[in-house]
Amino acid sequence: MTRRPALVILCLIALAVAVPVTGGELGFGKAGASPSPVGLAGPAAGSDAPPTLPSSGSTGTGTDAATPTPTPGVVEAAGAPTDVPIVPVAQFRTTRTSTTIAEVKAVLAGSSSRYEALELVKTDADAILAALGVDRPKVAARLVEAKDAPTLQKDLAKHRKRLAFLRADAVGPGVRALSWRGKTLFGNDRVTKLASWPLTATLPTGSAAAFDPTATWTMVAGGDIMLDRGVYETLRVKGKGANFAFDGGTAEITSRYCCSSFGWKVPRTKRTGGKGEMRALIKGADVALANFENPAPNSFKWHHSGTIFSADPTLIDGIRNAGFDVMGTANNHIRDQGGAGLLQTLKNLQKRGLKTAGSGKNLAAARKPAIIETHGVKVAILAYDAIAASYHATASKVGSAPMSAKVVIADVKKAKANGADVVIVFPHWGTEYHAKPNPGQVTLAHRILDAGADMIIGNHPHWTQAMEVYKGKPIWYALGNLVFDQTWSEETMEGMTLELTFDGSRLAQVRIRPHVLLDKAQANFLDPAGSGKIVMDRVFKNSTNLGW
Repeated sequence: MTRRPALVILCLIALAVAVPVTGGELGFGKAGASPSPVGLAGPAAGSDAPPTLPSSGSTGTGTDAATPTPTPGVVEAAGAPTDVPIVPVAQFRTTRTSTTIAEVKAVLAGSSSRYEALELVKTDADAILAALGVDRPKVAARLVEAKDAPTLQKDLAKHRKRLAFLRADAVGPGVRALSWRGKTLFGNDRVTKLASWPLTATLPTGSAAAFDPTATWTMVAGGDIMLDRGVYETLRVKGKGANFAFDGGTAEITSRYCCSSFGWKVPRTKRTGGKGEMRALIKGADVALANFENPAPNSFKWHHSGTIFSADPTLIDGIRNAGFDVMGTANNHIRDQGGAGLLQTLKNLQKRGLKTAGSGKNLAAARKPAIIETHGVKVAILAYDAIAASYHATASKVGSAPMSAKVVIADVKKAKANGADVVIVFPHWGTEYHAKPNPGQVTLAHRILDAGADMIIGNHPHWTQAMEVYKGKPIWYALGNLVFDQTWSEETMEGMTLELTFDGSRLAQVRIRPHVLLDKAQANFLDPAGSGKIVMDRVFKNSTNLGW
């Protein structure tokens, strides 16, 4: 995989010192799987109401109240003025990826069809306006001044037709950073030198360290990968080859018809170009992971149908060539070929350079995290299964890591104690063919994050599910299918891939990329403002707390 440069500490000549401040799958799953140890495969729950968004606080242009408690994104103490990178941002759900000075001028003039106002942090407003080369608007309501960056973030969630600008070090995952003059500071395509960023403002420095683009890195996370059944048919029988699964570009849904053999409505699709965009996304990340939803033993058998899987181990070459680093192996299919088949699977993954997490020769091995180090940051990935209890490892049995509060919390704390800067929990859980998590999942997820995990990225339901932000930390309950042959419903044909940007150990940006599966094997990106809107709506409609 292409790697970003190692962390370089930029030396700045200080002009002054800042003041310090103090369950079984419908035709495609394991029949008779034992229930989850914590009830995670129970009935779905939640509300179809739109997500509850936080109140915004003061956004007026009058005098602010008392100085708030120091918060990330707030300049607590003024130092010498210096050129600070400034980033255009919009509300988290926007499908926009860029903006221009012409659009800024239109907003301030009241002629924009997209935005009703420009919002800036009050103390930075005049300097940013000067950097943009624009004056304050004649109509005061077209410029909103927030007391600090966290307030601005909440305002954008509540008032979605606002455009804003923030210092780069104040940009967080609760807003969407936009590109400026064709360049971005976040994502795989980010610039890695401050000199390459085209927008700066002369502002006083604060107590926080200056934004350093060489410290940023990206992670791509995908859903379920299964290489048997219809996928094998496409890749081997029809001769498309192992790499085909990750050669997808872009597609659109042209219509829908009823019905598949299972009675579900399914989409008609067409490719729209961009061949290889999925591969470029994965390979361009510093860390990439997904769930490996089948064993790949040395002696495999192609299953034309059914719910017991085995994959041709040579098809793992396609996963490696795409640029993945880690495969989660805790799921309700990993022991479909017994303990020996599971151990052979781990060897077949590892000899191709892939790290694994979530299963092993015994319970201790299954609970061991996959460790990735990038840009001076140590990342621990812990994978667990909450579906097939009969496949769980014990002190003397080969199997998967069981997902229980006691096990996961202990492992998270151990990973932190061993120096992990970022801990990601990667569970296989929930109710298949549902868009909402069940109450047991939500409760357990909160306990895991309280124990010190930084995020949770789930799989198993074969649908994209809700997301949640708990105490500032994200939970994706399920990403859906990435490589799978479930072409009998629209929901199982659609999934999402995460593109996450970190600034050191801090999550700085999130981009959700919807896709559709074609040829029973290949994910192709959907435009989130077009055909992909149904995927995004499924996520947001069922999300009950997006409190960034």
